[in-house]
Amino acid sequence: MKHGKKYQDSAKLLDRSKLYDPAEAVALAQQTAKCKFDETIEISVRLGVDPRHADQQVRGAVVLPHGTGKKVRVLVFAKGEKAKDAEAAGADFVGAEDLVAKIQGENWFDFDVVVATPDMMGVVGRLGRVLGPKGLMPNPKSGTVTMDVAKAIADIKAGKVEYRLDKTAIIHCPLGKKSFTAQQLEENLNALMSAIVRAKPAAAKGNYLRSVVISSTMGPGIKLNTLKF
Repeated sequence: MKHGKKYQDSAKLLDRSKLYDPAEAVALAQQTAKCKFDETIEISVRLGVDPRHADQQVRGAVVLPHGTGKKVRVLVFAKGEKAKDAEAAGADFVGAEDLVAKIQGENWFDFDVVVATPDMMGVVGRLGRVLGPKGLMPNPKSGTVTMDVAKAIADIKAGKVEYRLDKTAIIHCPLGKKSFTAQQLEENLNALMSAIVRAKPAAAKGNYLRSVVISSTMGPGIKLNTLKF
């Protein structure tokens, strides 16, 4: 793969044979983010589990202390008083069957997170084939299927991120923006890694944290010392 000059310049700042401590890695990620826009600082965590087995799945959610720096659009499936609660809590879209029809009929996806009350899951289930592949399907494990829609919305707006294992046993998550302070990014990193470590399945054997890499949107990957977590 050919990389541009900015990427190559950034890569020269790294020692590929070194495993960096979190604070040093965060500082380097910001230093290697050379694009004019406010790049996202991202993390990829490879775990020693087999995602083909149900008892080795790793999935959950955590509220990052300083958020992600991104404005999140929340869609809520609810009726009656719960719909009113969602609107009062700042949901961007609230509805029921009308939203299902809009998504199915117009291929509408102008939202980032979907929350639903348990009684609405029968309706939301019709969207499983389109929401599932996009990672938008509400799930009790991530706190997006709940009767307390106001709290769910507040957590999401405050910087709650969902982490889940992909088919290659890797978790990808945003940690914040280049414009964050190094301390803010490090605190977000520690919060996310603590949650992933706590979520270790009982069936997981051997080395759980195989590798942890952070990078800016357009920058090179920086390998972290997993023993720090």
